[in-house]
Amino acid sequence: MEKKVRELIKRKGPLAENEVKDLLKMYNIKTTNYQIVNNVEDLKKLELKFPVALKVCSNKILHKTDVGGVKLDIKNMDELEKHFKCFKKKFPQGYSFLVDQMVEKGVEIIIGLVQDSTFGLCIMCGIGGIFTELYRDVTFRVVPINRYDAMEMIEEIKGKKLLEGFRNIKADKKIVIDLLLKVSKMGEELMDYIDQMDLNPVFVYENNYCVVDAKLILK
Repeated sequence: MEKKVRELIKRKGPLAENEVKDLLKMYNIKTTNYQIVNNVEDLKKLELKFPVALKVCSNKILHKTDVGGVKLDIKNMDELEKHFKCFKKKFPQGYSFLVDQMVEKGVEIIIGLVQDSTFGLCIMCGIGGIFTELYRDVTFRVVPINRYDAMEMIEEIKGKKLLEGFRNIKADKKIVIDLLLKVSKMGEELMDYIDQMDLNPVFVYENNYCVVDAKLILK
């Protein structure tokens, strides 16, 4: 296990979004480009392309949207500075903020890890985005999984046609299979540390994917 990984997982409870994304990158899981900012001066050092999203970034706030801590589709620096100043007033607790480079929307899926009292660490996959809790179109396997397990998981999802060219939607389920195997490998290595992890949404494209939002709680 790499030293950087050990540093991130040595404490208990939730990680901040930037920490989760750093951990994902250590396991070669693709996620968004972002920068952490604490003041207006930090915005002037921004190296991201617009449009961007602005998010409150703290391990004390898991559901950022619920507290009004996310602003999407910010088109230029003037808009970013305006929203940043509003966020600073809204969250005066000294939290950091994450500026996230917006990516093209794709088919939205959710991939996660969760500790089960009977089976131990399990991996989950399903149709993601804001309708995850409404449709509950998800499937589970015990970690670790192999390629055949990953293929079976996708076959069990009711919305699998979204990954098979439905209405000419460009998304490839082979990419999801590869991603499931990477998450399984991560889960296997960190089995004694992870309580639960949600990657939602993950945008799936014709030849690529991107983890847009990520949450992770350590035991």
